[in-house]
Amino acid sequence: MVEHWSPKPGVGSSSLSTRANFQIMAGIISYFKESIEELRTNVTLPERQDAQNKMVLVAVFTVLFSLGIWGIDTVLSRAFETFFSFIN
Repeated sequence: MVEHWSPKPGVGSSSLSTRANFQIMAGIISYFKESIEELRTNVTLPERQDAQNKMVLVAVFTVLFSLGIWGIDTVLSRAFETFFSFIN
């Protein structure tokens, strides 16, 4: 004799009902509508000059950070090469 634990024979699928699907979709649509309204009423764009200054600042720090990482990588690579050359 074989027992059926899950899903039980004769029982419908475990998917959400049409009403639950509608409520989920209504919630998602409501979320997007509220988000768009918030963007329209509460968000302001920075002035052009301020945005350009911040863009230059981000670019400079990006270059400096990448150069720093490159330098550390180079130093560590040479240190490991030296270390492993003594082991062999």
